[in-house]
Amino acid sequence: MTRALLPGHGASRGSALGRARVRLPHVLEVAEQRIRQNQVDGELTRLHDAVGATRGEMHELRARLHGALAKEVGEFLDLHALLLDDPELLHGLDELIRTGRYSADYALRLQRDRLAAVFDGMDDAYLKSRMDDLDHVIGRIHAHLHQRVADTGGVAGEILVSDNVAPSELAQLQTQGVVAIVTAAGSPLSHSAILARSLHLPLVVGNAQALQRINDGDILLVDGSTGEVIVSPDAEDLRRYRARLREAAREERELGRLRSKPSRTRDGVDIALWANAESLDDVAHAHALGAAGLGLYRTEFLFLQRNELPDEDEQFRTYRDVVLGMSGRPVTIRTLDLGADKADRTGLALSDEDNPALGLRGVRLSLAHQGVFDTQLRAILRASGYGPVRILVPMVSSREEILQVRRHIKRVALKLRKEGHEVAEHIALGAMIEVPAAAIALHGFVDVVDFLSIGTNDLVQYLLAADRNNDALGELYSPLHPGVLRLLRHVIGIGTEHKVPVAMCGEIAGDAKMAPLLLALGLTEFSLHPATLLELRRAIRDSDLGQLQARAGKLLQARDRAGIERWLKATP
Repeated sequence: MTRALLPGHGASRGSALGRARVRLPHVLEVAEQRIRQNQVDGELTRLHDAVGATRGEMHELRARLHGALAKEVGEFLDLHALLLDDPELLHGLDELIRTGRYSADYALRLQRDRLAAVFDGMDDAYLKSRMDDLDHVIGRIHAHLHQRVADTGGVAGEILVSDNVAPSELAQLQTQGVVAIVTAAGSPLSHSAILARSLHLPLVVGNAQALQRINDGDILLVDGSTGEVIVSPDAEDLRRYRARLREAAREERELGRLRSKPSRTRDGVDIALWANAESLDDVAHAHALGAAGLGLYRTEFLFLQRNELPDEDEQFRTYRDVVLGMSGRPVTIRTLDLGADKADRTGLALSDEDNPALGLRGVRLSLAHQGVFDTQLRAILRASGYGPVRILVPMVSSREEILQVRRHIKRVALKLRKEGHEVAEHIALGAMIEVPAAAIALHGFVDVVDFLSIGTNDLVQYLLAADRNNDALGELYSPLHPGVLRLLRHVIGIGTEHKVPVAMCGEIAGDAKMAPLLLALGLTEFSLHPATLLELRRAIRDSDLGQLQARAGKLLQARDRAGIERWLKATP
């Protein structure tokens, strides 16, 4: 094939050279096949074995996950496991085999098509998007019916080309040796893209021509920064590729020298870089990179992929070890942020809410299950005896929610001290600002919090009414919207006025390209995944805070995304 340049959108940086492995969109092409009555039991056994093998495969993958992967990938594996246990799917399959006398393969196709019709008839875009998860699960079952691995074997050194890729696949694909991924659909802000960045796996999305122009075995050169995919690269392309690899190696060495350097701007202002974490590996990484502390320790992973709630002692040991791991640096523990979009197996979080993003989640769930909440608070407060701990409350929308949490903390602390436990005299309480109403009405409860943390992932999608996982809304969902910037400035300004520290823990806080913009808005505390901490430190050390804040007025006058992008490009 002659050289071809196929444009897409860069979603995870890095360059890769390899052979293409094309995976066409999943279509279950199975001819109608009937079985005899005496074959029914055997076909049911074959189906149940395939379902069991699929469940075991997911469980094995889940058990191998650590750190950030345990949450990001785990959420999707948990959802797929729930689908595998769905009576609507399983009973329907059994019935088609028993009464219709269909083969397991054809029953699987019929049931898939039935459920697809139900999903297609839904008005809710989020629920419609769950059809991809259903297809993924059914594809795995179908593969096990024929005792084969679902088209991911033998991919070492190859570049996967597909219509899309599920977050639950990424870690497995990387383990199997895939060096990059190119998808026809997808968004740079999707869960898959975020996870690919944490894995340092090059990803190009929205490459509309990929499936039409690329064939199995084609040599591809992928640039996850620009989104360019070159088919059959020529000698000059290969020279540029080798130059990029040398530049990447040089940059990595330079970043390594920043491990012990302060996060200080050119004009001498110290900026606090906190780390997001959810495992001891993350904690060790954050400590080694000189993070100011943990700005967000997620606790959901303790509750996911299990059939019973973690007890107080299990939670206490986990939180205590995190506190000890940071050696005296503050640890911010976020209370449980489960919801229907991250439903657990215990039934604590509802799995069938009509609109999970706006449902019983975060602090709402904690206050609805006060026994569970008190158990978590007891564990956190006991851990405070081993080092500085802060409590961060997610999904806050009102003053009363914070006051209720304060009452819970006061009551639990009093009881623990009576029982003889060591509890810190003062534990800072913070609110996550991710609900637009909380941001707008912050002046009404800023006096009852000790710190604030802006969760931009949810705040942006709620403010713009745009699901960040909906490919069709990829251009609409963007923090580079005048309304988003003005609301961020509002929150940071109120924090400054009332001397309440404000951090940002959303995805954009870890994007070094966004650092000048956030510094201009007045942000002086960033909380991010350890993987990008050194890049952000370099960006801060290259910035002049005084000059950036002098240009903030012009930034806030921008009327559209293009104007904000021009401001960024003009930044020295």
